[in-house]
Amino acid sequence: MVEIHEITAEETYLIRKEVLRKNMDLPFQFSGDHDKDTFHLGLFESKKLISVVSFMKTNNHLFLKDQYQLRGMATLECFQRKGYGKMLISRAEKILKKNKVKEVWCNSRIVALDFYTEQGFQIIGEEFQISQIGGHFMLNKKILY
Repeated sequence: MVEIHEITAEETYLIRKEVLRKNMDLPFQFSGDHDKDTFHLGLFESKKLISVVSFMKTNNHLFLKDQYQLRGMATLECFQRKGYGKMLISRAEKILKKNKVKEVWCNSRIVALDFYTEQGFQIIGEEFQISQIGGHFMLNKKILY
């Protein structure tokens, strides 16, 4: 049985570290994790947390005023490609709509671009590099009501 619940920032850390920062000297705790407008979602399979994502209210001049940044999306490797990330995005969009958010954006690794574009995100600008991780693109998605 699969369930999605709001979770704490601390509950995201183990999966972020394992999936996004494995063998890297980079932080897995993010600025904004504990801001009052931030929310974190966790997907549980048989009560085991296997996938996480965080959404943080931001003020990036490239996007609409009421915006959130998607950060730290990660699914344990043995559970990837089962549609769990799509389920998390879908649940998050319901929360964002309820809160009248107009746009969500993220920085995506090249290997995840297809996933995000399949969820309706659009690539913005050129590829950029993040030390130790590699190529990224910025993406955004307007939240439709």
